[in-house]
Amino acid sequence: MNGVALLIPIALALGLLGLASFFWAARSGQFEDLDGAALRILIDEEPESWD
Repeated sequence: MNGVALLIPIALALGLLGLASFFWAARSGQFEDLDGAALRILIDEEPESWD
């Protein structure tokens, strides 16, 4: 029973930390361009020549 009393606050703290980091990322603009990175791999660019 002592283990449960220790693990529940740790789990709640980690959950709140994850939620706070999600809100920080959303507020700082990390999710603004969701399609740009996914479509960037489809762009066929010519390799630069080192002549």
